[in-house]
Amino acid sequence: MIKRSNTKLISPKHVAIIMDGNNRWTKKHKLKGFKGHEKGIESIQNAVDSAKLFNIKFLTLFSFSSENWSRPKKEVNFLMNLLRKYLSKKVKKLMKDNISIRMIGDKKRLPKDIVKKINDYQKLTSKNNGLNLIFALNYGSRDEIITAVKKMINKFVKKKFHVNEKTISLNLFTKNIPDPDLLIRTSGEKRLSNFLLWQLAYTELVFLDVLWPDFKKKHFVDALKQYSKRVRRYGSR
Repeated sequence: MIKRSNTKLISPKHVAIIMDGNNRWTKKHKLKGFKGHEKGIESIQNAVDSAKLFNIKFLTLFSFSSENWSRPKKEVNFLMNLLRKYLSKKVKKLMKDNISIRMIGDKKRLPKDIVKKINDYQKLTSKNNGLNLIFALNYGSRDEIITAVKKMINKFVKKKFHVNEKTISLNLFTKNIPDPDLLIRTSGEKRLSNFLLWQLAYTELVFLDVLWPDFKKKHFVDALKQYSKRVRRYGSR
């Protein structure tokens, strides 16, 4: 259990995480199959518990990208089944912990039963006013922007629209969700991988040399410490 540090930590309103390194963790430990993905579920709980501890209002997890469909079918099916189990197993705890859930991404390609579960649980938890837990599923930022542009063109033709930063934001999957203050990426990789490209314009980026299945509360605290040392200027001096 993590105790609050004497170091003055600034709690961001919104933290986003690229959960990277599951397959490398499996290889590192000379295991077979997709053990890294299974172990990574524990890390999700570590991140959620940490977000609650530091009164963070929004936590977005990059769970399955639109590019992940190119992975072997066996792995994709495993990930979908893992998602089913997670949602079914955790819904009672989400209610108990006053957590609401939401999905961002294109639902059309996801299995119908998973979409139904997400819709049902989103409705069930909608009145919870603690942490907002957001799963990015079948999500790709370029596709999100293209989808938003198509919506705007349709509205513009009907003369019901003015194009500006605000109206673009209101047509993204993340409508009514504040932009992330802090992005954490695990595994040591230093790239955004088509994740929240519009929303991360002024986000502080922290890259951690830990594989996602090994992610603990101490790593979350480390990211917060780095974030707390940053001066956010938003383009000004």
